[in-house]
This record gives sequence, structure tokens and C-alpha cells, in this order.
Amino acid sequence: MKKEESKLISEFYELKVEQLMDKKIWDLPLIEKDMPIDNVLSILDGKSHVWVVENKNNKKLIGIITRHDVLQVLAPPRDYYNFFTLPKTYPHGTKGNAEDIMRKDPITCKPNDRIVDALLKMIRHSIRRLAVESDNGLIGEITLSHLIHKYYLATQYHSITDD
Repeated sequence: MKKEESKLISEFYELKVEQLMDKKIWDLPLIEKDMPIDNVLSILDGKSHVWVVENKNNKKLIGIITRHDVLQVLAPPRDYYNFFTLPKTYPHGTKGNAEDIMRKDPITCKPNDRIVDALLKMIRHSIRRLAVESDNGLIGEITLSHLIHKYYLATQYHSITDD
């Protein structure tokens, strides 16, 4: 690795999450816990995940639903298969709400966490996105895709926070 590349990656790791995170809270895939499952599925048709909050006013994060989680809704009943098992199935089809199928206690980070710490959390938990929370609830997200894009731009223009 060239000296300038090494310096760039070191600088990248030390940046704060708030410097690179997606701050467009109005554009986050955000749903309330009582949203019907069929509405969740319609959102996941265009998004890879949704953050589940108590309500949109306080934005208190309580869960996440990814496209992969939908397997528990769409999976056939257990008597259809014997050669593999899913960790969990939701036997009610699309009856119920987001809270019934969400993964509770999503992995999060704080705005003042370093990028290297966010990346290490992603690696440790085998995930590609982190919710960014402050004392006031969900304030944004940081995704692996976003970090790749920012780092690529930095290598092209030698500036990480300009974009």
C-alpha cells in the first residue's frame, strides 16, 4: 500500500460517524411498530430494510426488518420441509404487524463513534447497516454501501468529507 493510501485509510477510520452518515431522516425507511405486515412488504419491495420505531414523533428505535427477515413470513410451514430449518417462522402469513416480525434491539452506533468502530460492529455482527442514535432517538443511518462510496470518492479526490 502506498504511503498516501495508508494515510487516507487511517484518516478515514478516525472520522466520526456523523461526518459520513446519511442524515436525511425524512428519507429513512422508518415505520411504526403497528404497521400491518402487508404494508411492510410493499415498502420492502423498494427498500432493503426498514427501521421500526415506537412512533414517528419520538423516533425511539425498537427494531429492524430486512428483506431477509421476510423469509419467516413467506416460508412454508415446517411440515413442508425436513432437510433444513429456519431459525424462526411466523405462522400467521401477513396477518399481524411490524412488531411481530422485526428483529428486536438492532445494532446501533452514536454520531460521535469513529468509523473504524462502526465498521468493526458491522463485521462482528455480520450486518451492512447501523442505525445512528442520539438521546433523542434515531437520527440517521450509516451503511456499508455509503462508506464504500465515501471512501471511493476520497481516493479519487483525496478528501473524505467533501461530497
